[in-house]
Amino acid sequence: LERAGVKVAVGEMEAEAQKHAWPVVIAVVDDGGNLICLQRLDNAQFGSVEIAIQKARSAAAFKRPTKAWEELLAGGQHRVLGLPGVLPSEGGVPLTWKGQIVGAVGVSGVKSSEDGQIARAGAAILE
Repeated sequence: LERAGVKVAVGEMEAEAQKHAWPVVIAVVDDGGNLICLQRLDNAQFGSVEIAIQKARSAAAFKRPTKAWEELLAGGQHRVLGLPGVLPSEGGVPLTWKGQIVGAVGVSGVKSSEDGQIARAGAAILE
């Protein structure tokens, strides 16, 4: 991931969050799950820091949005709770560049559907 692209994506996610006055934490990881950017917006709960990081890592590790795990769990597939590195809560989205997954974003702080909305806004910038 290039620094300039990450900054643009984070800026887009911040703008989406601020448009709705949602106090969130935004995390960006590379394709190996290494944290490369963390942004905690004003009034975001500190508990969301680790959750945002884990959502991003889960999306990068399994190359799919964390919403997929949330939907499986809601459908009664409780085995997802035992899978290492899975966080079954919407808000983690892979980042794709030229058809390749280059990292992921994770957002936490509001309802999971709203976290997902913010994460998708950032991911869309890079696609």
